[in-house]
Parts: sequence; structure tokens; C-alpha cells
Amino acid sequence: MAEYKILSANYILDTRDDWTEEDKILIGKAVIFAAQKHISQTRNNGEPYVNHVIETGKILSELGMDTDTVVAGILHDTIEDTQTSEKEVEENFNKDVAFLVMGVSKLGKLKYTGVERHVESLRKFFVAMAEDIRVVIIKLADRLHNLETLEFVRADKQKRIALESLEIHARLADRLGMGQLKAEIEDKAFPHAYPEEFLQIKKILEDQAKDTERIIQDVESCIKESLEMENIKVVRIDSRIKHLYSTFLKLKIHEMDISKIHDIIALRIIVNNISDCYRVLGVIHSEFKPISARFKDYIAVPKQNGYQSLHTTIFTKDGNTAEIQIRTKEMHEEAEFGIASHLHYKEIGKNISKEKILKKTSWTKDLLELQKNIVGSDEFLHTLKTDFFSKRVFVFTPNGDVVDLPDGSTPIDFAFTIHSEIGEKMSHAKINGKMESIDTILKRGDTVEIVTGKNAKPTSKWLDYVKTNIAKRNILKYLEENKISH
Repeated sequence: MAEYKILSANYILDTRDDWTEEDKILIGKAVIFAAQKHISQTRNNGEPYVNHVIETGKILSELGMDTDTVVAGILHDTIEDTQTSEKEVEENFNKDVAFLVMGVSKLGKLKYTGVERHVESLRKFFVAMAEDIRVVIIKLADRLHNLETLEFVRADKQKRIALESLEIHARLADRLGMGQLKAEIEDKAFPHAYPEEFLQIKKILEDQAKDTERIIQDVESCIKESLEMENIKVVRIDSRIKHLYSTFLKLKIHEMDISKIHDIIALRIIVNNISDCYRVLGVIHSEFKPISARFKDYIAVPKQNGYQSLHTTIFTKDGNTAEIQIRTKEMHEEAEFGIASHLHYKEIGKNISKEKILKKTSWTKDLLELQKNIVGSDEFLHTLKTDFFSKRVFVFTPNGDVVDLPDGSTPIDFAFTIHSEIGEKMSHAKINGKMESIDTILKRGDTVEIVTGKNAKPTSKWLDYVKTNIAKRNILKYLEENKISH
């Protein structure tokens, strides 16, 4: 068995340079407290257990979380796994830390199996989200580090934990806008959830590695030269190869044909302001032929999780394709860290931060309502996958408000999302000013106007046209209350 040293507080503190002396003392105290509490415990690989909670604290620090959250991450297993009470944590640290640690402990206690385990896990996550989003972020950091030592866990348990991580933890990180955390969870869970597919994707990308590196260098060199000629200042240009798990998902759609995936290679250009984003876009389109169908302006219309960026896919000089992402420094921080970028300790207590957090987590209220209305585990999971964790399409009301719907939604879904009474009185719909059929599939950027009528009412046929479960439930409820067969 390998010999391990216990990690120190500096392992966490060295990740950032904005800690105050008070922060350093508190984090150091938390590491000592955790080391004492977990002194006789080891991980499956023989490592001292305390190293896991210190690693969790480090992940939270790298995400830019506030001091209390980092401390709670270090202490997150003390109440559940040692003879430590909530009162003891509060007396040694503070009420906020004790609340967070207790919240994580509640998330950890599951006695269910199979689908019921998934559902109960999700229900607890959503309750925790409504109380304090930081509890969920601690749990996501905990899960990420657990995945790094998953090889030492029993094979059947490996598979369960990996699938749960892909289906629950990664989806939650994505919905919170935490792109970096989502990708890391997915890539660490992937080889344990789908080992054969993992090796297949890894080989495909390795076979393309030399060509990929050459394409990146050629495109980046051309872009830098063009931007310098236009006197556009760039903060930096990054490049990346698509993550393994997201490549796997796309290859499944395209029958494992790598040539049909246009964003295997991506360059990210970070500039100082929004106007420069569009100037850079113009330069790129003057140098490379764009694939018009793949242009997306997430600056004008951000994703529901707050993500903003310009995306364009271009043909390279030698006929390959590459995706270019253009954003400001602030947008990049939002894309990487999502809601965590608004939970930094310097912002806690500021109204602007609280407002952003409430706005970004408003969808959790809908989830809590969902839990009250749905009892069956299968229906609950199905509703989550379609209404909350599916690919999204963003459309507008006539007043310019953004409505977030699952991809494949129709005007009926739109109407019931606005209000059940509007859905029940819907007679027809205008899309971009033109009268359209109510079963028309909505596209990103459409402006939708619902026209209601005094005698209009849902019919059983509407059930064939809707995507969201909220629309289906409202239609079924109306049909049953009015004794209309379906």
C-alpha cells in the first residue's frame, strides 16, 4: 500500500491570492478540525480520508466560492461520518458553516435503490437548492473528487455512481451554468459508465490528434494576424478539443461518423467588451467561410443558465471545420463557473449578487411545485429530462421577454408555459407576425403571439402536439374536468 501524506491548508490557499488573514486562519482551523475528526479513517485506496475533504475544499476554492463554503466543504463529512454535532461545528466556526455542513449531510442519506434512489436524490437536491444553492455546489465538488478514486470501488457500485453522476450531478452543474464542473464530472464518470464506448471515443480522438494540432495552429495564427491588422486588442485566445463525453453524445447522433461533427476543434477568443466581440466576428467571417446554419448569438439571447458568447463554425483553408467562440472576460467567467461566479465571498450580501442568484435559480421553484404534483418515480424522471434538463430553445413574447422551452416545443407548450388560462383559451398562434399552425415546431429566436378566443378549448389531439409535461398535465386536467374523452 502506498504511503500518503495529509494535505495541508496551503494546498487550498495556494489556489487563490485573494484570501484575507482571517480567511487563512479559518481555513487552516477547518483543516486541523477535519484531520482530528477523520484521524482513523481511510479511503478505499488507503489514503487518509481527510485528504478527500481537503480536495473538496480546493475544488470549491478554484470555483471562487466564498470562505464559509470552502470551510463547509472541508467539514462536509464531519457530521455524517464522525461523532460531531451541528452545535459543535457552529461553536468552532459559525452558524452559516454549520447550516451548510448539515445541508450536505442531509443530501448524503439515501436508503433507496434503482429509479427511486435517483428520484429521492433529485428531490433532496431541489429542496437544498431552494434553501441555499451553496449546499448543492459543495455536493457537486464532493462528487467530482469521489469520481477520481472510483476505480477503487466495487465494479457494480462504480457503474451506479458513474451513471448517477452523468444523469444528475452533471445535469445540475450544467443548469447552474457551471460548464467547467459539468465537463469534468462527465469526463471522469464516462469511462466507468460506458467503458467500451470510452475507449472507442478516446481512440478516435487520438487518431486525429496530429491533424487537430496542425489545424488549431493554422487557424489561430491566421486569426491573430488578422486581428492585429484591425487593431483589435485580444485578452487571449484559447483552444480546446471537444470533451470525450460530449463527443460521444454527438457521435451517437451521427452514427459514429466524426466527419459530421463540426466542433471537435474550438478556439475561444476573449476580448475586453461586447463591441469587440462583434468586430472579431466580422474579421473571422471575412477570413473564413462560415457555416451560416451554425451561427449562434448567445450574447443577444443568453442561455437560461446565463451563458453568453458568439458561436460561429467556419471552414478552414484546407477544408476542415472549426468552431470559434467569442466572449468578454466576464462572459468567460460566467461560462466556466456559472452561478459560482456570483457567490464569491466579496459579493455575499450585495443586493446585485442576491438578485442574480435568485434569477438564476428561479427554475428551482418550478421543480418544487413539480414534486408536489407528481408521485410516480418514472413520471418524475421523465418530466425532469424533458422539461428541465433537455436541450433548450429560446423564443420571445411580443414584448421581448424570453421564454425557455425544451427543443421540439410548439405554440401550445408556449401558451401553457405563460399561463394555464392562456393555453385553455388558445385559438391560434402568430409566429414572427405570421399565422401558423399550433403544431409548428418553434425555432430559436421566434417571436410567438398566442391569440385566444372565447369559445376556444383544448382537444385530445393537442396531446400529440406538445413536448412539455406541464402542457400535457394541463390539457389532461381540462379534458377530465370537462368529461372530454382522450
